[in-house]
Amino acid sequence: MASPCEVLLRASQLAAARELGQCAAEEAWRIEEKYSRYRPDSILSHLHAHRGVPIEVDEETASLLDFAQRCYRISDGMFDVTSGILRRAWTFDGSDHLPKREAIAALLPYIGFEKLKWQSPTIAVPAGMELDFGGIGKEYAVDRAYELLSKKAPGPFLINFGGDLRASGPPPNGFWQVGIERPGHERDACMMLHLEQGALATSGDSRRFVLRDGVRYGHVLNPKTGWPVLHAPRSVTVAASSCTEAGMLSTLAILHGAKAREFLNEQGVRHWILE
Repeated sequence: MASPCEVLLRASQLAAARELGQCAAEEAWRIEEKYSRYRPDSILSHLHAHRGVPIEVDEETASLLDFAQRCYRISDGMFDVTSGILRRAWTFDGSDHLPKREAIAALLPYIGFEKLKWQSPTIAVPAGMELDFGGIGKEYAVDRAYELLSKKAPGPFLINFGGDLRASGPPPNGFWQVGIERPGHERDACMMLHLEQGALATSGDSRRFVLRDGVRYGHVLNPKTGWPVLHAPRSVTVAASSCTEAGMLSTLAILHGAKAREFLNEQGVRHWILE
């Protein structure tokens, strides 16, 4: 998951706690191995190696593609799993390096979920295009691990993968304490939330950005322009029933830029925004 991951729970025996932690870890590793764009043996690498060829995918992958398609449609194309190709132009390493506009323009023709030939369970990825589940993978892993542990854990637990988390119920003291980092200050919580049950996901630009001439360019890109959304909040945290839903909404809020708060108010979800 490219981030610290943990499971918090109470168990009467250390062996039982380790077993539950191992269960969550193995599920996270399974999902990473299956969908990582960096692994040559992942299903995404297989699809990219056979561009233009219709390939039947398994039920889990079909479900993720259906979800990605729904996100694309309800966001009017702003949430797009084919936009990961823009990383060829962008490097969000905290430097002042901006890509040339020509490099970004050359990638735009290869972006757009509607260009995929997707009819469940068969997909054909057109030449030059890519799939990237990075925008939903970590949150999906949290929800999958949650489902597995909910059948095994004797009491309440919380799964936290890189700040995206989900809790099954309140611990003995009544709530889980979740710190929200101050933008740009790692491990410095400027807000403390009390979570009893449900999921939280946070999107922001604290770790991945470009800073040029006093302008901060965050890593969340508008797939229609290939450029970061300016005037977006530094950090958006959303509460929802599942981590996948919370992550989608927090990302969409960033994509709405200065209208992030207005968008989340329209969705009727609890949220916390740091400018």
